[in-house]
Order: sequence, then structure tokens, then C-alpha cells
Amino acid sequence: MQLVPVLETRRLVLTILPGSAASRLLTFAIENDAHLARWEPPHPDGFFTEGFWRRRLDRSREELARGESLRFTIAHRDAPDGPVLGHCNFNQIVRGAFQACYLGYSIDHRWQGKGVMFEALERAIEFIFGPMRLHRIMANYIPTNERSGRLLRRLGFSVEGYARDYLYIHDGWRDHIMTSLTNPNPTAPAAGG
Repeated sequence: MQLVPVLETRRLVLTILPGSAASRLLTFAIENDAHLARWEPPHPDGFFTEGFWRRRLDRSREELARGESLRFTIAHRDAPDGPVLGHCNFNQIVRGAFQACYLGYSIDHRWQGKGVMFEALERAIEFIFGPMRLHRIMANYIPTNERSGRLLRRLGFSVEGYARDYLYIHDGWRDHIMTSLTNPNPTAPAAGG
């Protein structure tokens, strides 16, 4: 069984919360719906229920155990059981010769512009490239999301292309700028995976 990582920074703690913390994620979803709506796909059924978030947390632990994803919840280090500040998710982990994943993230509207996501991602990327031994992280963003573009550039991501009608976000198909970051200390993948 895969141990759930707990990462700390100067201000933050990142981990996969237990299912009992579903109400905290529901509160984040409700309080940030208007703030995040233009950057996210349509919500699945039940998104604004505690049951949805309990199932999501349980699934996050299962996906970690299978090596498919690592979905961190971000909280303040001085209040780890307090409000959720954001999420950073490393999804669709592929091993073999690729050793890559996709990155997605969101921040509470009250913490936007305070360096929280940079601090969280800097630490999470260190873990992804270190103990997880992945080689490549891909992150794509809507061209009008200039804040996200600046964050990725600051973290060292390079633009690799432009994808038209890439994802259905908010109320239509949206173009995306495609970026990636590769491990500065690459290692060969383990034989067989």
C-alpha cells in the first residue's frame, strides 16, 4: 500500500485528505465556484455535495495506490485542519518510456496573488521529480489566463504548442497553450515500467 505523502513548505502543507475531510473540500468548491468557473470544465452531478467529495478523496487514495495520480489538497501549515487553500493535481501518470503526468491546480480567491500556488507547486514538483521519479510534467492553460501562464513560466515550464478547441471549459471549446517541465536530474525508467 502506497503511503500518502505529506509535504511541507514554509507556510503550507500538501497531502491527500481523508474522506472525513469532505466538508472542507465542499466548502472550497462552493466558496470558489464563481472564481474558478471560467477555467474549469462543467461540474459533474453531485459536485456540490459532501458525498461527492468523500468519494473523490477515497478515489484519490485508490489512484495513488495504483500509481495513476497524486491529488494534493493545500492547507495552511499553522492550520492543517483549517480551510482548504487550493489543490494541485498530478493526473494521468504514465510510466514506461514516457514517465510523465498532467498538472492541474486551483487556488482560493482570497489567496490568489500571494505566492501560495508557486510555493505549493515548487514543493510538489520537487516530489514528483524526486521520490516519484517522473521525467515530464505537462500543464496546459487557456491563453486568456495570464496569471496561470506567468505562474508556469516562473516555475520553468516551456511553451510547446497551441492546441485549438482543446478542452470543453465553462461553456465552450477552448484553445490552450501547451507547456511542459522536464526533470533537471533525469534518470532512466526502471526496467519494465
